[in-house]
Amino acid sequence: MLTVIIFIIILGILIFVHELGHFFVAKKNGVKVEEFGFGFPPRIFGVKRGETIYSINLIPLGGFVKIFGEDGQEKENHHSFAAKKVWQRAIILVAGVAMNVLLAIFLLSLGNIIGTPTAIEDSQNVEGAKVQITVVAFQSPAEQAGIKAGDIFIKMSGGSGQLSDIIKVSQVQDFTEKNKGQEISVFLERGKNQIELKLTPRANPPQEEGAMGVGLARVAVISLPWHRAIYEGAVSVFALAWLILTAVGNLFWHLVTTGKTTGEITGPVGIFQITGQAAQMGFIYLLNLTALLSINLAIINALPFPALDGGRLLFLLIEKIKGSPVSQKIERTIHSAGFVFLIILMVLITARDVMKIF
Repeated sequence: MLTVIIFIIILGILIFVHELGHFFVAKKNGVKVEEFGFGFPPRIFGVKRGETIYSINLIPLGGFVKIFGEDGQEKENHHSFAAKKVWQRAIILVAGVAMNVLLAIFLLSLGNIIGTPTAIEDSQNVEGAKVQITVVAFQSPAEQAGIKAGDIFIKMSGGSGQLSDIIKVSQVQDFTEKNKGQEISVFLERGKNQIELKLTPRANPPQEEGAMGVGLARVAVISLPWHRAIYEGAVSVFALAWLILTAVGNLFWHLVTTGKTTGEITGPVGIFQITGQAAQMGFIYLLNLTALLSINLAIINALPFPALDGGRLLFLLIEKIKGSPVSQKIERTIHSAGFVFLIILMVLITARDVMKIF
């Protein structure tokens, strides 16, 4: 139940902040906003202030803005979206994406101030360093034993003795090497709990997997002064955005050239599972996950695809080039088709995520 609440809060914040960007910039440019809603209809109640209805709606998954003239109508009314210049309409559309980027920078900066787990080298002398599992290979001894990404080593015991005070990756690697083919016990920290699991490191593991089948990182909680935290937060956001853009580009390239996708595409069910894992690991991990999802939302919305902000921007570019708007009937039809495609894609991804669970 807690994971459901956290998932709804995170998703709500991401969409709400996105729509808040559209709302503020539309208002700033003299465009009438008919309604700003928290959650999605049906409406529970609403209060009208000035020209805008501020509503609370039943489905608590974000929010929406209803902008006067956004469908290309009322061009003669100077308070209409359609009556504004191309550059004004463009910045209104871009505002949602910009707000998601700013949210990500804020969250990562806050994490840097509070103190975020950071990968460090074994040679670095940092207080409070721990060895954390970053990835668990499929069908490896670690996966079969129930080890999960995010678990932290406390101690290990086996035929060669006991290993305590684990603070370096090399300690785990050396102990595992000495106990290949023998059952060992690993004591792990998972969230606020400590667990003991048993497994047998493989004497001849597959290439690049290791005897246990885990990826390891030495991490320590490092906090930064506020000015450095903001800088590092911004750098991290743009670095992550580039990685995501590259991954999306590769995904579409392989889809077009081979008809198949590469890597993992995660829908709401997959994100829900990841949220549960992050919640177990602690607040700072939820903070980082929310920032990452905010960057993803920004990039997806910026794509030049019908029904998305980027798709609407593409039509504005066409309008600027040809000197007149695209037929509203044609634009609406293309956006509707794009929306239907996105819904079908989401249903397929969700179905695949559910099948993975069972």
